[in-house]
Amino acid sequence: MDDSNHMSIIDPTGFTKITAQLPMLADILKEASQTLGLSLTAKQQRALLLYLDQLLLWNKAYNLTAITDPIEALIKHVLDCLAIIPHLPSGSLLDIGTGAGLPAVIIAICQPERHCTALDSNQKKIRFIRQISSQLGLDNVEPIAARIEAHEGRYEVVTSRAFASLTDFVAVAQPCLIDDGRLCAMKGKAPADDEWQALDQKWQINTIKLDVPRLEESRHLIELSAKNV
Repeated sequence: MDDSNHMSIIDPTGFTKITAQLPMLADILKEASQTLGLSLTAKQQRALLLYLDQLLLWNKAYNLTAITDPIEALIKHVLDCLAIIPHLPSGSLLDIGTGAGLPAVIIAICQPERHCTALDSNQKKIRFIRQISSQLGLDNVEPIAARIEAHEGRYEVVTSRAFASLTDFVAVAQPCLIDDGRLCAMKGKAPADDEWQALDQKWQINTIKLDVPRLEESRHLIELSAKNV
């Protein structure tokens, strides 16, 4: 498909749930990716919209998201994950508690050169990721159904948007991080002082305030790297 052809983004072939809103969703996505400074091809934008379509299509069967409105799901899931991409360090990536593949699948679509491991203990959600990765031809996604404590790989970047507590995330993610790797936690509000103090001795902490297009809520990316002890 010709990436220069804007219509290729909104060709309705293959869409099921969001066909009626496709032109509007495509425009929101295109505008948001430009705002975030992401150079996404028409093929990548189409893949993100197909991901959204399949997320909503298979939601009931796999219990993937509480959000059922396509525009809200685009903003709170897809754009939310896109907002971290300009700030991510390069290298192999593990996404812990990935759920429906957020942010792992979104990152994999936008950065085909990066290998993304999507880890979740929920078999159904991993089955969905396997299905959508195959459908979109994402050969850089490795879906694994396992608990993080049982996973033995080591990575340059470990992400998550699933953990309520930053200290819990660091505790389970650290064994999967190479020595000079980075932990990247997606958060709403910036963590409280007591969480900082618990981590401050061992970790260099960088808090990045994110501006997610069309989202009024607070979003942050917390990047941690081990201090050289």
